[in-house]
Amino acid sequence: MPLARVKEDALAARIAGLALFEGGWLGAARADALARLGAMGLPVRRDEYWRYTDPTALNAANPLPANRFDDSDEPAAFDAIDRLKVVFVDGVFDAAASDDLTLAGIEIERLPAAGAAHIHWARELYGVLETSGQTPVHRPFAALNTAFATDGILIRAKGHAAKPVALIYHHRAETSDAMLHHCIKLEDGAELTILESGPAAARLTKVMEVDVGSNARFHHIRLQGRDHERRAATHLFARLGQGASFKSFTLTANGRLTRNEAVIDLAGSDARAHIAGAAVGDGDFHHDDTVFVIHGAERCESRQVFKKVLKNGAVGVFQGKILVKPGAQKTDGYQISQALLLDGASQFLAKPELEIYADDVKCSHGSTSGAIDETALFYLQSRGVPRRAAQSLLVLAFLAEAIGEIEDDAIADDIRLRLEGWLNRHGAQG
Repeated sequence: MPLARVKEDALAARIAGLALFEGGWLGAARADALARLGAMGLPVRRDEYWRYTDPTALNAANPLPANRFDDSDEPAAFDAIDRLKVVFVDGVFDAAASDDLTLAGIEIERLPAAGAAHIHWARELYGVLETSGQTPVHRPFAALNTAFATDGILIRAKGHAAKPVALIYHHRAETSDAMLHHCIKLEDGAELTILESGPAAARLTKVMEVDVGSNARFHHIRLQGRDHERRAATHLFARLGQGASFKSFTLTANGRLTRNEAVIDLAGSDARAHIAGAAVGDGDFHHDDTVFVIHGAERCESRQVFKKVLKNGAVGVFQGKILVKPGAQKTDGYQISQALLLDGASQFLAKPELEIYADDVKCSHGSTSGAIDETALFYLQSRGVPRRAAQSLLVLAFLAEAIGEIEDDAIADDIRLRLEGWLNRHGAQG
């Protein structure tokens, strides 16, 4: 069967039971997304950027069952931080569990309510960054989300947000299929921190579009939940104005299939974008980071730092690209992807790329994988550190560069404690 027909049939089955929101600016944006999706179809393994990750479970008409994980033995993520909580259960907003959506410095609305308005600021953002992010690589699940997302939050920051906004995702039903779409706009000079945590659903498709105005600062820290059977495809699209700062960090612990895509457009001069991730997986764990950073203006800086710890046949994927457009002089682009393989059965598959059309730039990329340093392990043991504790120390040291991208020391310390807990539960080796 021709490839185009295969992709079309997969799409028809996937959307058969989904309904479009009709009317208004949101309905128009969804109809446009559906038309784009129809032109590209759903991905298959023969697509260049899906050769390392099998999209079958994401393409399926219904999600595979995912058992809930009992996390009662550890405190809730970010529990010690004063934050505004926005709670979703299986992709549906839970007003009773959420805080009042009023916070100094920002406006917060739910997507369904805002979509019914005739005029809204989000019409200039919803689906807009996702659309531009489809070039030169198609991202079908992002278009699917724009067309059919059932819930989400719209945030406009006009100043310095009084405290972080925490998006908390609970998974309750074993066959839940969530589609969430968030739009975040930071006006010039504004500052906002977004915290995300939780498994969300048996299958999650999520898009976050972030427009960072001139000299604005955006911080994003995400913890992807411990429910091991879950599957997720997430997308982060960002556009940075002049002098803007964007920082994002993701910790993924467990999960049968996770695909995190990011498209970061440094559109204004002197902008900075740092995106980092740490992943730890054991057994039937597949984790894919696919990142595309676009330098479109002068004197911009970007950093991509991704570290993965894999054992018992776990698979890690990194596909990262830095594109420097003509005229984007004085670019400083850095990319590193590394994996620590704790046995001979695990795999790390990497595809780092540079594409440069300016002549006054500083760009570098590197990708490595290997085992724990036996010399360092012997040194620690010779100083009286038990082997398992020594292995954990070396794993944490390996992940330190990625965690170091978090500016808030309290959050970074919490991340380290959670990683130590994972290592204690799974053991650093075998």
